[in-house]
Amino acid sequence: MTSTPTQGMKRAFDFCAALGGLVVLSPVLLVLTIMVRRSSPGGAFFRQLRVGRNEVPFTCLKFRTMAAGTPNVGSHDAAEAWITPIGKTLRAYKLDELPQLVNVLKGEMSLVGPRPCLPTQPDVIAARRAKGVFVVRPGITGLAQIAGIDMSTPEKLATADAEYVKTASLWNDIAMILGSVMGKGKGDAALK
Repeated sequence: MTSTPTQGMKRAFDFCAALGGLVVLSPVLLVLTIMVRRSSPGGAFFRQLRVGRNEVPFTCLKFRTMAAGTPNVGSHDAAEAWITPIGKTLRAYKLDELPQLVNVLKGEMSLVGPRPCLPTQPDVIAARRAKGVFVVRPGITGLAQIAGIDMSTPEKLATADAEYVKTASLWNDIAMILGSVMGKGKGDAALK
């Protein structure tokens, strides 16, 4: 696990990068909000309860990519037919995750860390609990996501998450952010 000074640097970096990202990307966020609203009935944003640091639940924000009224399940359990046409594009390029910069500002998430799971995924929670993964904030991107590991394989996921916790550093985070931006881990479990 990272030391307190390193955690403080990570939090400061997360806050500044999220704030800067929201300011710089505000025109893009506005356009995406309008596109999602016009593409199908329902709001532009999707709010979902997720498991955060120390297993404290929080409301995760995303752009809505599925038709209103679809079941609340993890991506690997979602039917591709539920995803809206604009939602497919947002998911393919991970643009649906951009509203999570607000979660980062609030301290509920980090830019990099284990992806937050749903409270209804007991196998993922148990595997992560056993490996001490919940000591860090969940992230918008992370080691498992870049490696293409999703929540359908809880033990494999928890092992990658635990490796992140063990080796976490600001420089590794920056490398993972750049990897995500450059397309590593591209794709979505719901887009078969």
